[in-house]
Amino acid sequence: MDFFERSSSWNYGAMKNFHRISEPVKRHVRQVYWTVAMALIVSAVGVYAHMLLNIGGLLTTFGFLGCSFALMNTSSSYAAQGKRWTWLMAAAFCEGASLGNFVGAVIEFDPSILVTAFVATVAVFASFSGAALLAKRREFMFLGGILASAASSMLTLHFLSSFFGGAALMFEVELYGGLLLVVGYVIFDTQLIIERAERGDMDHIKHALDLFVDFVGIFVRVLYILVSVHTRFHWT
Repeated sequence: MDFFERSSSWNYGAMKNFHRISEPVKRHVRQVYWTVAMALIVSAVGVYAHMLLNIGGLLTTFGFLGCSFALMNTSSSYAAQGKRWTWLMAAAFCEGASLGNFVGAVIEFDPSILVTAFVATVAVFASFSGAALLAKRREFMFLGGILASAASSMLTLHFLSSFFGGAALMFEVELYGGLLLVVGYVIFDTQLIIERAERGDMDHIKHALDLFVDFVGIFVRVLYILVSVHTRFHWT
């Protein structure tokens, strides 16, 4: 079987896997993505609010954590959906405000980097989340343990670097390794959302929070990388 035959076979098989997802779960996934898109818009408003009012900082960081905690501990009943939606949007706003300083500095440095980073993040997120949708059910669920172990290892290395040096090297490891880690979580979280939905967990607000955190994690790291690359070329 040549390359084109293998490619056609994979595409056909992948589409069959997608069609195996039940119609209610498909509607749920679409609702999750729509909710993520709304959260990203509100987050952009948070960035803009910081640039106007200088509200971002430690307070908004804790605000994001507090709103996320409140969302996850509020009943997922239909009657509480409005409150949970408010918590999600408040968390997204706080996250945007917390990123306001960094985003503002990038805009002053070169606004085109911000656009490139966002487009690249959308492409990466869509590609890997789409791959998880088209993959066989539970095919990537094994990633959960691997990703948790990798995150724990990076945290341990970060802690050790503060005592034994190598902070610059550790920053590079956290930047590029962290990007791979978050991309892995996009795949894992997407399949986990499908699996939970198939079992009756249609909590699109909580699922949207998971993917929103993944998206922001990719965006921040891609933005750092692009600024770093641009700076290196600027000074050479």
